[in-house]
Amino acid sequence: MQADCTQIPYHLTGAFSKIVTDYLEEAETIQPFYRHAVNLQGIKDAIEARKQFPQNRQLLVAELNNQYSGLEKSALLKENIYSLSHNTTFTVTTAHQPNIFTGPIYFVYKILHAIRLAAYLSQQFPDYKFVPVYYMGSEDADLDELGSITVNGRKYTWQTKQTGAVGRMKVDAAFIALIHELNGQLGVTPHGQQLIEIFRQCYRQGITIQQATLELVNRLFGELGLIVLVPDNASLKRSFNAVVSKELIEGFSHTAVSQTISKLEEHYKVQAGGRELNLFYLLDNKRERIEKENDKYRVKALQLEWTIENLLIELDAHPERFSGNVILRGAFQETVLPNIAFIGGGGELAYWIELKKVFEAVSIPYPVLVLRNSFLLMDEQWNKKIAAMGFNTADIFKPEQELLELIVQRQSLNEFELNGQLMQVQDFYQGIKVMAANIDSTLSGHVDALKAKAVKRLLQLEKKMKSAEKRKFSVQLEQIQKLKAALFPNGNLQERVESLSGFYARYGGGVITLLLDNSLSLEQQFCVLSIKQ
Repeated sequence: MQADCTQIPYHLTGAFSKIVTDYLEEAETIQPFYRHAVNLQGIKDAIEARKQFPQNRQLLVAELNNQYSGLEKSALLKENIYSLSHNTTFTVTTAHQPNIFTGPIYFVYKILHAIRLAAYLSQQFPDYKFVPVYYMGSEDADLDELGSITVNGRKYTWQTKQTGAVGRMKVDAAFIALIHELNGQLGVTPHGQQLIEIFRQCYRQGITIQQATLELVNRLFGELGLIVLVPDNASLKRSFNAVVSKELIEGFSHTAVSQTISKLEEHYKVQAGGRELNLFYLLDNKRERIEKENDKYRVKALQLEWTIENLLIELDAHPERFSGNVILRGAFQETVLPNIAFIGGGGELAYWIELKKVFEAVSIPYPVLVLRNSFLLMDEQWNKKIAAMGFNTADIFKPEQELLELIVQRQSLNEFELNGQLMQVQDFYQGIKVMAANIDSTLSGHVDALKAKAVKRLLQLEKKMKSAEKRKFSVQLEQIQKLKAALFPNGNLQERVESLSGFYARYGGGVITLLLDNSLSLEQQFCVLSIKQ
């Protein structure tokens, strides 16, 4: 299987926020909010900073070996886990929640980017080794987001009554029924039965979602050396106790983020604000906020209450019950992993840019932030249709009406734009204005008002002429609408809606190889991938 990749600057897609495009362009307004540039010098600086941080590598390796106990590991995966015990090995990390069946396909793009960048850095810095890591956000409790999957436009939802951290939920009868339902669609495709069998092997009734996700991701990417880390782990969390204690006593992260947000808001729309305490309490099937009221700490939903002394005792005894929200999750990740680069989507980079002072407050190294790779996958037939309509690849990101205007401008036999005529009107009124001013200077304003009214009405006429001409191109508009609907489901980027499943069922495991071959490392470009079979 082969494909042609057309690279497009992110800002031309119109799908990424100003804070992200400014970050990619290293705008002066964003530079104070991150630590390292996205280049080899930035990586080198991140390595030097990481060397100064005390890292419990033996703990990490031991917990990874426990986590993978009983699972089949590739030779490269074994080598990568073992290498983490050496202080010359660093990680390239991406993070994501355990969406069922891997969720939107950008999850795959993030992982493949980590694999590609780790390999690239190992070539560029031969004295070091870099290994790719998928850090699982298994403590997320948003089942509405994590419990659905879209395959070729059809949405499937896990109808479970379980609550709390999704990673701790268990595969139940409703989940098994969902696999059967998926089989009805995918089973008739060339590689659908293969994929369904993988799902059945990984999602066994009674297994936790985080364990099933670990096994699924290992099946898909283990041969490429990807390490999966499930951080919902008492031993790993204990290494973060000092930061959790500081948060409980001082609420330091809220102060740090608030300072950053006040400065960011001068230029950008801010995403994550955080809370006075950015911690949750995990217990069985519940994940609830810890709140401070006067000198008491409460989890209202669980009717629990502590003094600070008792809560610190609870933390020491049960570190696994404490879970940072989006403000502290990154700090925990960077504590347990010897990480030098974090790969995230636009939304993730936007909130990481708010967190530099949080890292500084607890002396944790801040990584290089790399925007994940983005792809638009399409069969070669769509590429041919795009060319036949007279568009280039970048054009397809434009709105429907703008695309139609391009066609009308090229193909219309009628003139409907009044540019030249408007210039004549401007000249006409300018002449009248001179004549009127010679008689009475106060009449100039009146002539300007008449000109403005005339120009406004002519522009309205031009708009009506243009709309009338567009109606003659209804066939072309329908073609544009079909194109946009196929490539941008519900007006969104394909990668934010469709899952890997539809592409895997159609193309097989080769689609993963194809994506890896076209993944970039430190370059920042959007790739439209036209697949040939």
